Amino acid sequence: MKELTKAKVYVGALIDLPERVGKTVILEKDKEVAVFKLSNGNIKAVENKCPHKGGVLSEGIVSGDHVFCPMHDWKICLEDGKVQEPDFGCVKTYETVIDDGEVFLLV
Repeated sequence: MKELTKAKVYVGALIDLPERVGKTVILEKDKEVAVFKLSNGNIKAVENKCPHKGGVLSEGIVSGDHVFCPMHDWKICLEDGKVQEPDFGCVKTYETVIDDGEVFLLV
């Protein structure tokens, strides 16, 4: 069975990504990804739309490995995309890779 190769989408230079501040990457006309550099240096990426009311997650506040939606403060895990209870739902997560100091999404 042939393994599918994922496309690499350029995000930016690792050194230029500020900690705990989201960056919006546009994949398609109606598809955006929020990319975050966590305080531990890890890069996480999730769908840029809260499942509750569509809040822009790249504008949210990051704490640890969670982002808080700027509209209604829903807490979303950047590891698996799940919303913290008692709220519910999830967002798509994206794999990231750092290659020679440059950050890419794998889509």
